[in-house]
Formats: sequence, structure tokens, C-alpha cells
Amino acid sequence: MKFKIVKTEEPTTPYIPENPKTYSIDEVLATGGATAFAKKMGKSLNDFKEKMDSFSSDSFLTDEELKSALEALNASK
Repeated sequence: MKFKIVKTEEPTTPYIPENPKTYSIDEVLATGGATAFAKKMGKSLNDFKEKMDSFSSDSFLTDEELKSALEALNASK
């Protein structure tokens, strides 16, 4: 019986994505608040209204659904 020797590659380290950077409340406030922090991060609210209008009306909770959800949340504390 013949044996075949197979060359394998050197083991490589597996891909592990970086954890996203998190910021404390103090860091956000030090930049001047949420809006200033967002601008520093390159974010903008310029197209917010258009994005909200693009959702269908059933994408949002009704007042009754919101009240029920908040009651369930408070009951689970």
C-alpha cells in the first residue's frame, strides 16, 4: 500500500472581527452633546425625514401597542 504525503499550509489565525468602539456618556457630552458627537462621527440627520417617510404606516407601534408593551416591560422588572 502506498502512502501519499500531503503538504498542508501553515495554520493561520482565524478571522475575528474587531469589536466596535463604544463611547461613554461623558465622552459624548464632552464633544458638545449627541448632535455634535454625531457630526464628529460623520453622521447627519439631513435625510432623516425622508427615511422615516419611506417606512410603511404599519412599521410603527400604535398608541395601544406601545402602552401594552410598556406595561409588559414594567411588569417584568
